[in-house]
Formats: sequence, structure tokens, C-alpha cells
Amino acid sequence: MSVNNNTVNTVLGPVPAGELGVVSVHEALLSVLPGAEHAFDVTLDRAEIFETLTDKLRDFRAHGGGTIVDSTGMFHGRDVRLYEALSRATGVHIVASTGQGPEELLGGYFLTPQTNPPTPWPAEKFAGLFAKEITEGMVVPRVERRGPAGLVTTAVTREGMTATDESLLRGAALTALATGTALSFRYGAEAARELDVVLDEKLPADRVAVGGLDRKDAVATGALEKIAARGAHIMLDHVGTEDAEHLTDAERASLVARLVRAGHTDRILLSVGATGVAKGHPANDLPYSHVLTVFVPLLKAHGVGGDDVRRILEANPRDLLAMR
Repeated sequence: MSVNNNTVNTVLGPVPAGELGVVSVHEALLSVLPGAEHAFDVTLDRAEIFETLTDKLRDFRAHGGGTIVDSTGMFHGRDVRLYEALSRATGVHIVASTGQGPEELLGGYFLTPQTNPPTPWPAEKFAGLFAKEITEGMVVPRVERRGPAGLVTTAVTREGMTATDESLLRGAALTALATGTALSFRYGAEAARELDVVLDEKLPADRVAVGGLDRKDAVATGALEKIAARGAHIMLDHVGTEDAEHLTDAERASLVARLVRAGHTDRILLSVGATGVAKGHPANDLPYSHVLTVFVPLLKAHGVGGDDVRRILEANPRDLLAMR
């Protein structure tokens, strides 16, 4: 595979990185809890889903958005044909992802291969699965492969990294290293330790984005500074969510301003973590445009200048997603 560091893999094929515009780096378009597609009380009306997502993407574009990264991975409702149609209809670039995790959301096939006793898949096997989705196209189950994934993503169990989570992290790192894509993961309990597992596979830190870092416990334990010190991207991916687990937007804006003053502007990434359409689980139904309409004014009120805002919303995700 030829790697061009000026292009990003979208569902409609590679595009120049400079054309991405404002990027929301960690969203979900169609998110289906594995198994929900078979439930008697769940409907998957493609026309209705298309209409709902079209409206949300057009709103994002109307407020200045350019690119949505769907970070759901392989088996959580990802619909490549639907995303192709949405991108053509709205003009929004869509970057889809490969990857799986955390362990609790893996299907049994990936948890209990035919070994005695059962053992987690090795990292190399996950890497082979993920890498083909980048080099040969994303799988449409039992039908075909289509456009290339533009990101490899995984998540670590919230209570702490399991052996399978570690295998997923290492497999994702090997995939990113072999294909030139970036890696993002949602941290579980110890962000710096989990990042060290990825870096142990010799993936450069600037090819990694660590998500979940606008959780209160991440701030309390100094996780953001540890991630920045290693050179990875700090992903605040629940902008707009204000609950017992996460910061408020005002606290997030203050945090971003502090990170900018500390010289970490080029490591900050922002996203809503919204779910356009959810099946089988509750949706985060905030608009994808929330960062642009609500959070950017808060940043400016906290003294973050326009150049820094543009760096965070455009240049940082562009640099992360560009193939190397």
C-alpha cells in the first residue's frame, strides 16, 4: 500500500488532508449494540435513519463543520454504504474506523478461539483483522469490502485493562504502525499505563489519541499532563455532557485554556461523542455542532484565541488523521 501523508481515508476514498476543515474526531453515526439488530423491539428503518443523520450532518456543516469521524469500529452498527450516501448528500467528509473493544462488547468468536483452555486473540491476529480493513476496504458482512478505514480505534474496560483489552491495544498499535493510520482509544482506569502499552509497540506517540480525558477522575489523577508529556493527543470527547462522571463545559473550557497556556495546544482534540442514531442503548443526542455553537464561545471567553481554536479544531485532527 502506498502511503501519502497529505491524504486522509474517507468513506468516499482518500481526500487531501487540507480539505477536512473543522473535524469532530470522536462521534457515532449509527450505533447498534451488538445483538440489538436481532431484537423484536428494535427497528432499523434505513430511510428513517438516513433522514435523521442527514439533518444532523447538515446542521454540523451549516455551523462550519467539515468532517465527522465515526469511531464506533467494526461491529457496532457501522454501515459503510449508508455513510457513503450521507457524505454525498451532505458534503460532510466521513472518516470511518476499524477496531473493536472493550472486551465486554466483543462477540464470543473474538473471546474464545478454539484453544484449550480458551485464550484471548493474540495482538497479531487482531492486527491482521484491522489492517485488511485499511488496505483492502471495510467489511460489509458476508457481502463485500468497500472503502478504506481511516482510523483504528479501541476501548479499554472502565474498571481496568483486561488481557483481551491489552491484546486489542497492541493489535491496534501494530495496525497503525503497519498501515500509516492513527490510533485512538478510550481509556479505562489508568490512561498513562494504557498508553504505554501502545507505545511499547514502537508506534510514535503523535499517532495516538487518548479519549475519555474530560472525565473528572482523569483530571484529578493528572492523566492529561501524563499523556501530554508522552507526546500523545489529549481527546476531550464528551463536550456538552455534564454529569456525575464528566466535567461541565465551563470546567472543560478552563481546562483547555490551562493546557494552551502550558504549551499543549498542538495536542488537544475536541468532540461531542454524540450518537446520531442509537439502537439498543441510550443515545447521546447532542448535536454534532455543539463544539462550534456552544463550546468555542466558552473557549474564547476563557482567553483562548482564534488561532489556537483553529489549531485545535482543524490542524490537530488533520495532522493526526493524515496517512504516514
